[in-house]
Amino acid sequence: MRYQHTQRGTTILACLLTGALVCGLVATRVGAPRLVLVGLMAILVVCAYLFASLTVVVTEDTLCWYFGPGAFRKVVPLTEVQGAEVISTRFWQGWGIHWTPRGWLYNVSGFRAVAVKLRDGKEILLGTDDTERLHTAILRGVA
Repeated sequence: MRYQHTQRGTTILACLLTGALVCGLVATRVGAPRLVLVGLMAILVVCAYLFASLTVVVTEDTLCWYFGPGAFRKVVPLTEVQGAEVISTRFWQGWGIHWTPRGWLYNVSGFRAVAVKLRDGKEILLGTDDTERLHTAILRGVA
């Protein structure tokens, strides 16, 4: 293994768990929509568990990333990677997994990322608080 780093998503974790707590408190005080609030609370707790961190691994042959305990794992052979660059993401691009004008963004915290350019022209944006080391590890694997 050339590189492995796990970034904790403390802000997203705090927001999701605070939302779950609010739903739980409201559910104990409100009559009718209790089931909906408890369901929403459960969804927020599960999301907090799944998105508490983002791990990126670069081996001799692959680039791999996954959230929390291994959820939403993606693997790209390094032979498919054309290049990479350190970028800044925008506040409105947020955290989690979603499409941006550049490509899919995977992020749990902060506004720094490594944009990985694939040979087919697609890009993957990997949010990290360790941009320089990740960028270097990817470029070493591509060379």
